[in-house]
Amino acid sequence: MQGKVVQWWQQPAGGREVLIVALPMVISCLSWTVMTFVDRIFLNMLSPTAMAASFSASTIWFSLTCLPLGVCAYANSFVSQYNGDKQFDQIGPSVWQAIWVALILTPFLLLANPLAPSFFAIAGHDPAIQLEEVRYFQALNWGAGGMLVAQAAATFYSGRGKTGVVMLVDSFFAGLNVVLDYVWIFGYFGFPEAGSAGAGYATAVAMWLKALVYVLLLVQRAHRGEFGTGQWQLNMARWWKLWYYGGPSGLQMVLDVIGFTSFVVLVSRLGKIEAAATTMAFSVSTLAFMPIWGFGMAAGILVGQHLGEDNPKLAERASWNSLGIGMAYMAVISLLYIIVPDLFLTAFANKDPELIADSEQIAKLATTLLLFVAAYNLFDASLTILVNAIKGAGDTRFVLWVSLIMAAVLALLSWLAVEVIHAGLYGCWILVVGWVWILGIVYFLRFLSGKWKKMRVIEMKHHSESESSAV
Repeated sequence: MQGKVVQWWQQPAGGREVLIVALPMVISCLSWTVMTFVDRIFLNMLSPTAMAASFSASTIWFSLTCLPLGVCAYANSFVSQYNGDKQFDQIGPSVWQAIWVALILTPFLLLANPLAPSFFAIAGHDPAIQLEEVRYFQALNWGAGGMLVAQAAATFYSGRGKTGVVMLVDSFFAGLNVVLDYVWIFGYFGFPEAGSAGAGYATAVAMWLKALVYVLLLVQRAHRGEFGTGQWQLNMARWWKLWYYGGPSGLQMVLDVIGFTSFVVLVSRLGKIEAAATTMAFSVSTLAFMPIWGFGMAAGILVGQHLGEDNPKLAERASWNSLGIGMAYMAVISLLYIIVPDLFLTAFANKDPELIADSEQIAKLATTLLLFVAAYNLFDASLTILVNAIKGAGDTRFVLWVSLIMAAVLALLSWLAVEVIHAGLYGCWILVVGWVWILGIVYFLRFLSGKWKKMRVIEMKHHSESESSAV
């Protein structure tokens, strides 16, 4: 038994290799979540209304940015496959095409700011929530370009498995964001007391500073020589190839978020208490779930590297090991949701005497909602890791079609549950549990089919010349 454990740990694509890549990405993903999680904790000190508004506004903002974010992040697959095939001089130019995606699309994202009041009015939320939603969204959106540039430039390190650098940079700026949040929300050290807008501005500033640091790291002299990072010019052939594979990946993110956003917006119409409890449950879920994103990203990186080496067997082993570790973690988290939910919800406790009655009701309801989260956690972990694995190979079009169908299903059923059937809060959450279960099963079967093993996003040179298109 001990020998098998040692073999599992030391073998290529085994536990050690997975954790070396995954653990820094886990911390990096957590650092991003900390940025938004701290926003909600501080804003909850102002009022549950501000907290609920920040959740819905950030969810809608992410739905706006996730298409270009998905494209920028997909440079990981190009970098990892070029790295595996030892085409190191192709890595820098590929990263720069992702940066160009970020820079070209940023002005278009900022056009959403003047439209925000009209959009949130359409959502039909309470006027007090609408006001806070608009303030937070408009401030946060100034950081959209910074987030995209940082994501694009970071793939230079993450795609090569140098995830420790990503961890350090992301963690530092997450800490900076916490400080800026505190002084900008409450008005300390010369900063204005800007409330929800201050939370958004703090995150925006942190994201742009992080982007600057990543670009400076990218263009170091040593990297310009070995990896071609000085080749910053827009190359239309490369740019369109990134969109060809990364576009479906980004659209998948858009569709998933739209379906989820539709659910959040519709549930918010059930009332302030229901909206705040849902926000609490999803905020806790997101924070605890982010390590799974780290394992998913690690799976995608390792799949790309091993397919670049023309070794599908190791790519598959890395995926299974990432899934096994991730599922073990998520099983523990789900058990804690059931046994000690207060451990996660304490940070949202509101001490305002005028709101204490609602706060107790909200916390009690959120405790029950965490049971629903526990019911779908393992399926959610499975689909997240396996989606990243097959996307790392280039299987993005299948993922897009699944997301197109399932997002439409979730949005339609959420509307029917709230507006037609009047299923109530618990009925809506049962719907989400079933939706995640179906997605988990679909992607598990796709991974088992093995079609992704024959896919590549690059032209192989140093290994097998056989390459299949992603269909």
